[in-house]
Amino acid sequence: MLTKEREVKLIDLCSGLIRTRSYSGEEKQIILQLQQIFKDKGCSDIYIDEFGSITACFKGKRPGKKLLFDSHVDTVPVTNPTQWKHDPFGGDINNGRICGRGSSDMKGALAAVIMAVEYFIADTQNDFAGEIMISGVVHEESFEGIASRNISNRLQPDFVVIGEASNLNLVRGQRGRAEIVVETFGKPAHSANPKAGLNAVYKMTKLIEAMQRLSVSYHPVLGQGILELTDIKSSPYPGLSVIPEYCKATFDRRLLVDETKKNIIAPIEKLIKKFQSQDPDFQARVSYSFGREACYTNADIEAERFFPAWVYDEEEEFVQTAYQGLKEIGLDPEMTVYSFCTNGSHYAGEAGIKTMGFGPSKESQAHVNDEYIEISQLTGACRGYYGIMNALLNGNIRS
Repeated sequence: MLTKEREVKLIDLCSGLIRTRSYSGEEKQIILQLQQIFKDKGCSDIYIDEFGSITACFKGKRPGKKLLFDSHVDTVPVTNPTQWKHDPFGGDINNGRICGRGSSDMKGALAAVIMAVEYFIADTQNDFAGEIMISGVVHEESFEGIASRNISNRLQPDFVVIGEASNLNLVRGQRGRAEIVVETFGKPAHSANPKAGLNAVYKMTKLIEAMQRLSVSYHPVLGQGILELTDIKSSPYPGLSVIPEYCKATFDRRLLVDETKKNIIAPIEKLIKKFQSQDPDFQARVSYSFGREACYTNADIEAERFFPAWVYDEEEEFVQTAYQGLKEIGLDPEMTVYSFCTNGSHYAGEAGIKTMGFGPSKESQAHVNDEYIEISQLTGACRGYYGIMNALLNGNIRS
């Protein structure tokens, strides 16, 4: 299905998307670029929501299931362009690679699915069952899955394919992610007279040491859960001879399936109560981090930072159908899981929509200097998306 002419169009589209800078909260230009691309491809059902995410829907001639291909359009920033060998927004081609910020995370996948949909519609003459939907989601780097809530509520897809990098393997799950905030409270005093105060950092140190001894759950497919300290801050800062009256520590918690907001935080609450019973001056609390970011539409996107895990059995019908579609198109995928968090936290973890991941490039290419995507991975993804569409929409899958 991928002729030389089609491959050139795919590469050009990928390079063009890379050349449009689209940091989180600054995605307007790439959304307008995508809007024009979808119009040029004959799509009449294009929608931009309040947060600025875009969706395009292509309907087949026959009724059937709704298949959503999910990509985020935002990228992490380029902090120091001088450390890059190539222009991070040049979309340059070198040694079989397309270079630039977002090439792997995840404009390559977005380009691959756009062209796969165009080629599938052309080859079938639009004679397929159901509906193919493409989303370009904003603010994923800040809030995995939060902007996707609007998309799933409006489109109600039956299946979702997450395009995050999977090295052309079929992904059937991921660990989730939470940001846990622990705070301790003391009493300020001059550091020359420390006994007159209560040092909140010392209280925090005691709590952190105890938290390091907490057992973390394990899942046979997703692996080990994680509880890791990522930052700690005291106040006032700088101290200037003042005993800190406040201390805040943030923990990254990698979640497994069936872990809820309540049962994740309960062991830490138990520790706090234990220390309070032993020390009447011990004051602490634990909560989930709450984030708020401005969208380019001037709307605010906000959420508690708790993004659930999800996993499907490899024998699930829709998983096997997609797997066979990839095999039939000439790929040889493994069944795997993501080690990081994606928009699948909403689609599968919150909404219970049948979700899988499939995308070009390796996880290790995300967020690095000199980010690139192998052209062979890009073309493989385009073929793979074509195969998934053919299998799920033209096959006999029941659910």
